[in-house]
Order: sequence, then C-alpha cells, then structure tokens
Amino acid sequence: MCKNHGVAYVRPGEVEVREIDYPKLALGNRKCDHGVILKIVSTNICGSDQHMVRGRTTAPEGLILGHEITGLVIEAGRDVEFIKVGDLVSVPFNIACGRCRNCKEGKTGICLNVNPARPGAAYGYVDMGGWVGGQAEYVMVPYADFNLLKFPDADQAMEKIRDLTLLSDIFPTGFHGAVTAGVGPGTIVYVAGAGPVGLACAVSCHLLGAAVVIVGDMIPERLEQARSFGCETIDLRQETPLDEAIAQIVGVPEVDCAVDCVGFEARGHGADASKEMPATVLNSVMDITRAGGSIGIPGLYVTGDPGAVDEAAKIGSLSIRLGLGWAKSHSLHTGQCPVMKYHRQLMNAILYDKVQIAKAVNVQIISLQQSVQGYKDFDGGAAKKFVIDPHGMIPN
Repeated sequence: MCKNHGVAYVRPGEVEVREIDYPKLALGNRKCDHGVILKIVSTNICGSDQHMVRGRTTAPEGLILGHEITGLVIEAGRDVEFIKVGDLVSVPFNIACGRCRNCKEGKTGICLNVNPARPGAAYGYVDMGGWVGGQAEYVMVPYADFNLLKFPDADQAMEKIRDLTLLSDIFPTGFHGAVTAGVGPGTIVYVAGAGPVGLACAVSCHLLGAAVVIVGDMIPERLEQARSFGCETIDLRQETPLDEAIAQIVGVPEVDCAVDCVGFEARGHGADASKEMPATVLNSVMDITRAGGSIGIPGLYVTGDPGAVDEAAKIGSLSIRLGLGWAKSHSLHTGQCPVMKYHRQLMNAILYDKVQIAKAVNVQIISLQQSVQGYKDFDGGAAKKFVIDPHGMIPN
C-alpha cells in the first residue's frame, strides 16, 4: 500500500507534515462508488487555511489541511462514468453532491447533503463536514463526475499548471467577488486586500473590463504586486481617509463597486492600522461605494472565532453600519464562491492566454516538507501564493 503524508494543524501557530492514512473509496463504513482517488499534482496554501493555523477558528488538532487541489486520477469507483484513470483534473474546494436542490440551482457552495452540521462543505476545513484535506500526496474526492473539471489536454495543462492550480479556489473566488459586485466594462472598482484572493479579484476586474481597479492593503510588497499588472493602489497605513485617497486617483471620493477580500481579521486604517477591527472593511466599502452600487464579499467571515476582539465578534456578530448600506441602496453578496459556476470559463481564459493569473498572484512552488515554512512566510505577509508540489511533478 502506498504511503501518504499530509499537512496537519497541531496548535495555534504550528503545522507539521505527518504520515496519514492512504485514502479509500469509502464514506465512513460504506463504499464511495461515486468517488476517485487522486495523486496530487499541486495543492495550494490559502488565506482561509491561515485563519485556522492562527487559532482563529475551532479547528481540531490533527486536522489535515488543504482545499485547493489539482490531481491525477489513479483510481475510480464503479459508478464513475465520465472521469477516467489518467485524467488530470481540478477539484472545486466546494464539495457538492449534484443531487440536492441547491446543487441543481448551481449553488454548489451550500450543498445540502455533504455536511451534517450546515449547508456547504470543503476539504480540510473546520466545520465543513470533516472531509480530509488535500495538502497531501493522495486524497479521495466524492461525486467525481459532478465535481471534477477535466483538463482537455494533460500535456498542455502541465505547461500551465501554475495558473490552472488556481482554478480550485482563488481565481473563481476573486472572479465571483468581482461579478457579484457588478464589475463590468468601464466600471471603477475598489478591492480591499492584496492577498492572493484580492490580487485574483483585481485580475478578474481587468478581465471583466473595469476602467480603474484600485487595491488597498497595508503590506508594501503586496501593493507592488498589484501595481505590476496595472492596478492603482492605496497604502492603508497612511492617515489619508479612504474616500480622499480614492478622490486623488479618480477625481471623486467614491467608486462604482467594491469587493471585500479581507474578511474577519481586518485591521483599521491609518492610526488604527495595528488594531483589529473586524467590521472596518465592510463599513469602509459601504462608505465609498456609490448609491445603488454593489459590494461583493468573498472575504471569509465565521460563526466561531475564539481569538476575536470582543464577545460579539466571537460568534460573528459585527458592528456593521447596515443603515448606511440601506440608505444607499447597496446590494451585498456574501458566502462561498460556487466554483463550478466559473471554473470552466476561467480555464479557457488561461489555456487561450487571456490571463496570466499565476504571475499576478506571484506563485511560488514548494515541496510538501517546505509547507511548514510556507505557512510561516505567508503569515508574515509574503506577497506570494504558495503552491505545494508533493511529488515533484511540476516542471521548472
């Protein structure tokens, strides 16, 4: 039997690579004939993983991390008809049955059958159904015919694997944020956060035809990364109020739409940059988005945060100026990205050279053993997207 190793959450601030069980085509005590086993080609470290590793969720010790997976099918259950052994596939981070009401409506981020605790599931994530994560050498994927996106040409895909690996989460998530914010030709958009999802969102805004894409962050290297592909930037450590900073760029103190790519560990602006203020991004984007505009919120907000700044925030209750958003007739769109809504189109954009997403988010390939250091570097604000190559399959 092949051995398997995966990245395990140990305690706040600590992960380690452990030997773990080789996956089986099984769900508990019953066979999983609709699943496949993947040899993982690439698996990415996500900002959502970092929330758990910081101890900002109720993640249990020993949880195998990783929900951004691309792999090679090496075994398929008897009920899998259209995915074959040898196929190279992208795995949406949402686990979806394809059978429930929500899945049939395209709302695969809130499948009703894959998590007994709540709608929606993901690999290797707290409260998301207990599925084993994919920062490993091998992983089992259920409902394979429905979930998996097969790359049409494996050799071509391997040449572009640094880009295609981002289809499992951050590219569709950033794109979803832009779409739900109403980004389109000629729009002026503000993207809060220049981490990998924020950068992917900024790329998506350009792809959708935005006239001006403004990115705000506090880490100079990440802002430089945003400028590298044509974004305007705002250093949120500065004292200039956000609306004034926007006016300096576009002449008026507002934008057509905004996207929150930060989430619940947000910090204040200017003099408050060192303080955690979990509602600050939501309030600031309502302030600077024009009346009638829309706000996309792909940034993660949780129902359980043991490290929150106050008792209300520990259960996800934030001081949001909903009255302001109501008065300005804002539309706010929250929740997981339904990856399958976008990933095939974005795959084509990559394969036909319409976008260079890996360059934009600064992909860096690391080994499974280097993942421990990767988590530390990412937590320190590195302007990189760390992609783990467990088997040394990604070409130089």
